[in-house]
Amino acid sequence: MSPATTTTPLLQIAGAYKTFGHVTALNGVDFQLHQGEIVALLGDNGAGKSTLVKVIAGVHQLDAGELRLDGEAVHFRSPADSRGAGIETVYQDLAVFDNLDVLANMFMGREHRTPRWLGPLGYLRNRQMLAAWKAASAELKVTIPDPRQPIGLMSGGQRQAVAVARAAAFASRVVVLDEPTAALGIRESRQVIELVRSLPERGMSVVLISHNMEHVLQIADRATVLRQGRVVGNAVASKENEHRLVSMIVGSPHHQFDQEGHP
Repeated sequence: MSPATTTTPLLQIAGAYKTFGHVTALNGVDFQLHQGEIVALLGDNGAGKSTLVKVIAGVHQLDAGELRLDGEAVHFRSPADSRGAGIETVYQDLAVFDNLDVLANMFMGREHRTPRWLGPLGYLRNRQMLAAWKAASAELKVTIPDPRQPIGLMSGGQRQAVAVARAAAFASRVVVLDEPTAALGIRESRQVIELVRSLPERGMSVVLISHNMEHVLQIADRATVLRQGRVVGNAVASKENEHRLVSMIVGSPHHQFDQEGHP
């Protein structure tokens, strides 16, 4: 993990507003992510976490406010725009195809093909994709005995590892993870946590949504807490404990915090 610096944030959201009908999902949200950081987004259901992540991923566009990369304003009109900027997102449902193998899922929409007059319908370069998968999985220490096995036959931890590895292989700046250890056992969760922890070592920054405070304290540098579409606190993870983070999330009257996370 890397501490936040005083340099220009890699990713910054300023004054973000987003409404859906009469519901205000984001109400003046400010968020920063520095190079090499892991920042956790915390909050109850409906706090605005998923909406903020989908703004970063290009699924939603802000009604007001600004999104910046390296200090420059950007406008993501689609997920393709976000991916083109070096941002990859892993949603809680993983977006994998159970009937397809690791390679098909890894390179879906990004297949290596031979150049032909048919253009994108050229023959698949399966050996090249297999070599790329082996290199990525070795670097990330992801163990999948048979990458030709349908993902639907794999354990939850293996499926999650494939989804994270896919994101890491194509991201050049930011990986966004929505509940990466949800529904996993202790051993599988530990494997995924180690995988996430290794991403900054590969030059990536991480935005992490999680309801597991233990995992947040293990791997996050900072935590931004949302409640009812507003940022209610920012905390340095190494200076917090589970009780204080939960107090920030639920708005305990016995634990009031300022915007820097101090009582």
